[in-house]
Amino acid sequence: MANQAHGNGSEQDRARETAVEAALGKLDLDTKARLLGGQDMWSLPEIPEIGLKSLVMSDGPIGVRGVRWTADDPSIALPSPTALAATWDPALARRAGALLAQEARRKGVHVLLAPTVNLHRSPLGGRHFEAYSEDPYLTGAIGTGYVQGVQSGGVGTTVKHFVANDAETDRFTVNNIVSARALRELYLAPFEAIVENAHPWGIMTAYNQVNGVTMTEHRYLVNEVLRGEWGFDGFNVSDWMAARSTVGDIKGGLDVAMPGPQTVYGPALAAAVRAGEVEESEVDDAVRNVLRLAARVGILEGAEPVVTEVPGEIDGESLAREIARRAFVLVRNSGVLPLRPDAKVALIGAAARDARVLGGGSATVFPSRIVSPLDGLSAAFSSLTYAVGADPSDELLPADKGFELRAVCRDADGTILGEGSLPNGQVQWLGDDLPAGVTHEALHSIEVTGTFTPRESGDHAFGTRGLGAFTLTVDGTVLYDGVQPMGDEADPFEAFFGAPLERGRVTLTEGQPIEVSLRHVLDTSLEMPLPAIMFTFTHLGPRRAEDELIAEAVEAARDAEVAVVVVATTERVESEGFDRTDLQLPGRQDDLVRAVAAANPNTVVVVNSGSPVELPWRDDVAAVLLSWFPGQEGGDALADVLTGAEEPGGRLPTTWGSFAAAPVTGVTPDDGQLAYAEGVFIGYRAWDRSGSTPSYPFGHGLGYTDWAYESLDVTGTTATVRVRNTGARPGRETVQLYLSPSESDAARPARWLAGFASVEAAPGELVEVSVELPRRAFEIWDETTNSWSHQPGSYELTAGRSLADARVSETLVA
Repeated sequence: MANQAHGNGSEQDRARETAVEAALGKLDLDTKARLLGGQDMWSLPEIPEIGLKSLVMSDGPIGVRGVRWTADDPSIALPSPTALAATWDPALARRAGALLAQEARRKGVHVLLAPTVNLHRSPLGGRHFEAYSEDPYLTGAIGTGYVQGVQSGGVGTTVKHFVANDAETDRFTVNNIVSARALRELYLAPFEAIVENAHPWGIMTAYNQVNGVTMTEHRYLVNEVLRGEWGFDGFNVSDWMAARSTVGDIKGGLDVAMPGPQTVYGPALAAAVRAGEVEESEVDDAVRNVLRLAARVGILEGAEPVVTEVPGEIDGESLAREIARRAFVLVRNSGVLPLRPDAKVALIGAAARDARVLGGGSATVFPSRIVSPLDGLSAAFSSLTYAVGADPSDELLPADKGFELRAVCRDADGTILGEGSLPNGQVQWLGDDLPAGVTHEALHSIEVTGTFTPRESGDHAFGTRGLGAFTLTVDGTVLYDGVQPMGDEADPFEAFFGAPLERGRVTLTEGQPIEVSLRHVLDTSLEMPLPAIMFTFTHLGPRRAEDELIAEAVEAARDAEVAVVVVATTERVESEGFDRTDLQLPGRQDDLVRAVAAANPNTVVVVNSGSPVELPWRDDVAAVLLSWFPGQEGGDALADVLTGAEEPGGRLPTTWGSFAAAPVTGVTPDDGQLAYAEGVFIGYRAWDRSGSTPSYPFGHGLGYTDWAYESLDVTGTTATVRVRNTGARPGRETVQLYLSPSESDAARPARWLAGFASVEAAPGELVEVSVELPRRAFEIWDETTNSWSHQPGSYELTAGRSLADARVSETLVA
């Protein structure tokens, strides 16, 4: 059995290289150039004459969507990457990766476009939820486990987005100005660790520029650092639509330009070779990397795949539930948790009923089921009432709960070309992702049609999002018949992700189904960067006075032993394509928490967000539990933790604090440039330097038992920590090691994470764990010599429960 990610010079590797060279030698220039450009949105062309099948890629990172954006083929939805990092458990990340490899094989996918290992430079970053941590060491460790897991299942990964793609504002063009030291010590560090320890089969280069060079053309960072210094031997694929220059990209080390069929490679690349602008050997290098990937995943004839026997079947729902509860971070607990199953509980919050389990954008998948907090807690507690309290959004959302919809596609004569199912009112067909029998050339209109069964009586608002002609009909009444033109948006994609427009209201009765229809005629005058059909049928249920809803929640809380309030962000707050402007919870959720806490001292707040939000009431409630975006099984995991059947296992992978006090917040370019002026001081490094105290420090998290740190011994670079469970129940502890130079140095952080490990112990049990301190923990990047420099001297090593909760320390000399 071969079940490894990389043979590192093994006999199997040499045999694969022989097959790669043999296949390469049979290809002419035009075929080679064609192989390096996507044939469609998600795949590379097959080349039967060398026994090469089509290579298929798919978005991740919390599931495998496959090549079609559809609910017809559902996907397991794991918790968000911030949640996975909050487990501080690379072995659990490896299991998550192995499950996703299983999902990829089921969907015919060879390469997963994940993981995202950019850093939490600023809490405002729009895709903060899709990255792991503010710390490069923790990010690298979790990412290593994830990549090892995916590739153990014979599926490739593309570690992304290389590099410094840490915000969304002007992400296609921004020039990020980053010092060489910050690049090496922070932003490149997770990529380097994963290349060294997990040998990924792919890297995805980012949209942005770094120090004046767009990343798809960055010969120094790609060819000299990634391939040269680190020895990366995988393929380098562009982020979608990032490749812009035929000559610049191939010379910059970009192997594959996606998506297709219109790319800067293909015929344009062959022509550049014939014109003498590109050496054919440069094309050969790129093709060789693609063929090596094909050999590794088993789609090149004559080459044995790396994995010949896949891991055993994994229960996706069970693992999703385990990761969620292990990721929940209990940041405050006055003793109210855990709860008795027979406790009288008032569950409050719109997000308790309609849970947000994943982030928006390319990370979106469609699970076969979603367990909301209301679902999970209703099953766990014998006495539970529910109140909405406050809705985080008053904006129309994609038609979802109560809707049963399909898309009917017609040509200009009204003839039906085909139909497709819809998980909600959002149509998002990219490239050839169209229903069977439908082509872009013939398609003239799409009708989203079906039924809607209201959950509440009252005035329901209906609307649209997108560009072009729309006819909206609800219960036989035409609410809108007109054209939505392009506004000030420079990009039509922005209109799709922008604010929806209300088109009319209809008074409906709970439980009585009606027919609905939104007909959309395509606007062929729009210039799109790739074939795409994107529009949304939107809806908003009856809006009651917010004061009235909060008053109802207060009454429910007053009548209960415990009030559990679920607060959340929305897709308009956290999603791909834009950054946040503040860290506040949307709507009147803060008012809701304050009112409920005033009525019931036993108020537990569950924070359903993928990244930090301000919690101005945090000291006024009995407990605060961060659930992140908890994946499809989040409601059951929440019940596990609130009842004490399981511990909340998470520790903060990033600092939580107020926007006003946050030391690094800039995400908006100035004249096209975004200066990383803070250098190596981001995250807790920056909080330490600023002297401000965050709401909750890096590494913080409580459990349901207590721990005593009895000793720390250091031998060479091995730290041995002994901890005892001093509580009354079994538990799990994350032992964290931080290193500080004994002599303060303004150019270096005050301390940094140097290692961590998890231990489990029964009540009263003493356990010992050894952690190897990495060489890099004692080095800095010397910009004068352009090399790593060991920093000799005396260091204080502390072991404890968080950055701010050191328990034992030891001095060592490096």
